[in-house]
Amino acid sequence: MDVYLPIANLAINGLWIVALGMATGILSGIFGVGGGFLTTPLLIFSGIPPTVAAASAATQVTGASVSGVFAQSRRNGVDFQMGAVTVAGGLVGAMLGAAIFNLLEALGQIDVVINLLYVILLGVIGGMMGKESIQALNRKPQEKRRAAKRRHHPLVASLPMRWRFYRSGLYISPLAPLIMGIVVGILTMLMGVGGGFIMVPAMLYILGMSANVVVGTSLFTILFVTIMTTMIHALTTKAVDIVLAGLLLIGSVIGAQLGTRIASAVKPEWLRLVLAVIVLVIALNMLIGLFWVPDEVYTVVPL
Repeated sequence: MDVYLPIANLAINGLWIVALGMATGILSGIFGVGGGFLTTPLLIFSGIPPTVAAASAATQVTGASVSGVFAQSRRNGVDFQMGAVTVAGGLVGAMLGAAIFNLLEALGQIDVVINLLYVILLGVIGGMMGKESIQALNRKPQEKRRAAKRRHHPLVASLPMRWRFYRSGLYISPLAPLIMGIVVGILTMLMGVGGGFIMVPAMLYILGMSANVVVGTSLFTILFVTIMTTMIHALTTKAVDIVLAGLLLIGSVIGAQLGTRIASAVKPEWLRLVLAVIVLVIALNMLIGLFWVPDEVYTVVPL
């Protein structure tokens, strides 16, 4: 069932796009990530231009996040105070990212930069996630209890003007989550990612947040940052393909609910290990694509 995408200016199988959105939604429900870090490269592999893929994936992540936030809030898994601070940083980051995006597009380097960023970030995140998953699977029960007792990074403790974040069990400076939000906003604008694949580890290992609110708070932040990113893309780059985003949304809203159920039934270490393998495979594929020179730069065929 081919569907024409007006902004991407090509026809693509609609069922494949819905299935891709569903996979993204499942990841959102399980890990608290927006899933755009997988959606965008898979869309690029499908032949969609990187700029359209990044802008439309950010729109789709919004839908997956809405569903995920409702599911997590019913479990009291969202720290709204912490989320408000990271959202404020994310909005600033989205505006900075828009300026960088427009500059790179004017220089004609945006497609290369998007692909290169994905190779670097997916490689680093996949490697770290895989290493931690293997270590967690090999830990003894008493070691797991000690590993669960995390505190915030010493650099966070040195920042001034501390606030109490009761739901997260923290007494830290709001500057730390604010800076984290700015970084996530820039990445969301440039790459179409929700930023959860960076935010979740940062909340756990840098901020030292309680694990039971990390996923929900991450999704809450992603929701508002991707809304802002979509608006900026629609008004400036005009790269949002509403048909593509709509098909992705249909799958992601369903997938987020399934992901929330899967997360409570499967051992999290195995889930993270599987995700790490998927991420590394995609990073390797994109790396090969950056340097692979086809035999024919273009081909003319009858329609």
